[in-house]
Amino acid sequence: QVQLTESGGGAVQAGGSLRLSCAAPGRIFTRAGMAWFRQAPGKEREFVVAISRGGRNTFYADSVKGRFTISRDNAKNTAYLQMNSLKPEDTAVYHCAADTSVILHVVPGSDPRSYEYWGQGTQITVSS
Repeated sequence: QVQLTESGGGAVQAGGSLRLSCAAPGRIFTRAGMAWFRQAPGKEREFVVAISRGGRNTFYADSVKGRFTISRDNAKNTAYLQMNSLKPEDTAVYHCAADTSVILHVVPGSDPRSYEYWGQGTQITVSS
């Protein structure tokens, strides 16, 4: 049951930037730590980054550290993923996810099974 809606995907050349958005109903967003995962063709779903409910704490996969930035606007019930210095290996469908089991400043984990709500995903294609 899809509750989250991603936007902002597209095609870009290597070295370029994109910004993804993830909108959620307030009844979910205000209670949830948020995360982004990605899945490339033929590969397992991969954790990218997560942010705590309050937005204070984050956790990044090593593969995107220093290039991607997660943020959230609790007034707009929206999470964002700013992606800079994109590489062809970043090509994937990007999904946002919500974990309502975490308390305010705890960052959700990297296990997708922890997340109750998911978006359908948005395609990112990075050409070399």
